[in-house]
Amino acid sequence: MNKVSFILILGFASLATACKSGVNPQTKSTTATNNLLETRYKMLLDYPVDSMSMPRSMNIKTLEIRKVPSRDWTSGFFAGNLWQLYRLTGDSKYKEQAQKWTPFSKKESVNSNSHDVGFKVFCSFGEALKVENKKDYEAVIVKGAETLCTRFNPKVGSIRSWDFNKEIWDYPVIIDNMMNLELLFEASKISGNPKYRDVAVKHANTTLKNQFREDNSCYHVIDYNPNTGEVRKKTTLQGYNDDSVWARGQAWAVYGFTMSYRYTKDPAYLKQAEGTAKFFMTNKNLPEDGIPYWDFKDPSIPNAARDVSAAMVMASALYELYGYTQNNSYLAFADKLMASVQTDKYVLDTKIKAPFLFDHSTGNWPKHDEIDEPIIYADYYFLEALIKVQRLKGSK
Repeated sequence: MNKVSFILILGFASLATACKSGVNPQTKSTTATNNLLETRYKMLLDYPVDSMSMPRSMNIKTLEIRKVPSRDWTSGFFAGNLWQLYRLTGDSKYKEQAQKWTPFSKKESVNSNSHDVGFKVFCSFGEALKVENKKDYEAVIVKGAETLCTRFNPKVGSIRSWDFNKEIWDYPVIIDNMMNLELLFEASKISGNPKYRDVAVKHANTTLKNQFREDNSCYHVIDYNPNTGEVRKKTTLQGYNDDSVWARGQAWAVYGFTMSYRYTKDPAYLKQAEGTAKFFMTNKNLPEDGIPYWDFKDPSIPNAARDVSAAMVMASALYELYGYTQNNSYLAFADKLMASVQTDKYVLDTKIKAPFLFDHSTGNWPKHDEIDEPIIYADYYFLEALIKVQRLKGSK
C-alpha cells in the first residue's frame, strides 16, 4: 500500500467518520495527526534487536522502557506490530525488522507453563504467516497449539489459565483466555487435525456458560473444581473487585466470541459478542470519547485512569462484528474509538523516543502496575483495526 492510501485509511477511521459518530477529535489537523503517527511508526525501526528486551510498556514519568523476555505474555506483540506496519505501508524496512524479532518467540511454542501461548506465538508467527506463507511458521503454530492443549481439563471443559496462587484458586480460567483460541482454530486449519478446534470449542462453550452475568458483562476469573468441573467462585485479579466490570475484560470477551464465531458460525457466540458489545457501548460510565475507564465501576470515576488498550481491542472486534451483522452501530462506535485515539491527546508525543504509539493504557490497576502509560498491545490492536478498515473499504 502506498503512503497516500495509508493516509486515506487513517482519515476514514478518524476524521471522515467523526461527525456521524458524534466525536469532535481535538487535534490540530488531519495532516498533523498523520505526521505524528508516521513519526511514531518509524521509531519502531530504531529499537535495537535483542531477544531479552521485547518492549512491553514505558513509565511515562521516568521514560524507562519495560523490557521482557519471550516468556512474558506480551512478547509477541512487537513483532506483530512490525508485520502489520509492513502490510499497511508496504515499507520493506518493517518486514526486515519483523523477520529479526519473530524467531525470539519460537521457544514459547513448547512452553506449557503458560496459557498465553496464543498471544506469544500467534501474534508473532501468526502475523508472519499472513505475509510469508512458510511451512516453518505453520509448524510453530501447530506446535504451540499442541502445547496449549496440555493445559485443557476435560472435566472442567476449559484450558487452565494460571498456575500461581494455588492457595486461592484450584483451577482458574480468565476471560483473556478466549484470545488464545485463535491459535487452536488456525492450527486445525493448517494441520487438518480437529483436536485443536475441538478444545477451542469446548473452552468457548464453558466460558459462555459460566463467565457472564445477566447484563452480559463478564467476570474476570472463574475458579473451578478440577475434579468435578463445578464452579467454586467467580472473582477477579485485575478488576476493581469481584463484582466490578474490568474494561479490557469486556473487550477480550467481545473479540474472543466474535473470533470464535468466525471459525464456527455458532449463533450463540455471535449473540454473546453482541450482548457484551452493547453493554460496553451503552454503559453509563463510558466517557464521551469512548475511551473507557480501566473499570466501569471504579468509584473514582471520572478521575479514574483510562485504558486505550481496551478501546483498541474493542475497535478491532467491532469492525469484524459489523462484517457479520451489518449493524451500523458497531461500525460507528469503532470509528469513534479510532477517531479518539488518533489525536494528540492519546498519540505519544514525538519528543519521546520509544517504540510505542499511544499513551494512557492501564495494565494492572490493583497491583499498581502500568497505570496510565504506553503499553504494547494497545498499538497492536490499533494496527489490526486499521487493517480491518482497509478490508471493509475494499469490500465496498
